[in-house]
Amino acid sequence: MAYRVTFFIALFATALALGGAMAHLLALPNKIALPRDEYFIAQQAYRGWNRLAYLLLIQLIAIVAVAIMSRHEPWVLWPAVISGLCLLGAQAVFWAYTYPANVATENWTAIPDNWETLRARWEYSHAAGAVLQILSMGSLIVAALARMRA
Repeated sequence: MAYRVTFFIALFATALALGGAMAHLLALPNKIALPRDEYFIAQQAYRGWNRLAYLLLIQLIAIVAVAIMSRHEPWVLWPAVISGLCLLGAQAVFWAYTYPANVATENWTAIPDNWETLRARWEYSHAAGAVLQILSMGSLIVAALARMRA
């Protein structure tokens, strides 16, 4: 029963996290060419999104737990490991590109001279993170389906 609950938590947390990632990805074409003032106004919609970090932590813990619980089932283990690696990859992209842009712009309340470069890094790093979250979800679904067949 604990295995099923852990899988559910991993799938549910990943699905919820994917919602935020997809919002960024789908907004990119509409935001990337906005004039400066409009872009900075649009960015204020993301105030408080840093609370999603708690969800990402739950997601990571649950995926690691699924991998540990699946250690004797390679058809479940490896997709779960891939899912976790994709999540870690998304976080690496965030901390390497997105977060520095947030710091440089004081969470998009200050306008530095290189704001367009920072905008591109912010938008495209979120797009890359979304792709990695999609891959994480897909891998976790493969793991769940493999578990059902076991």
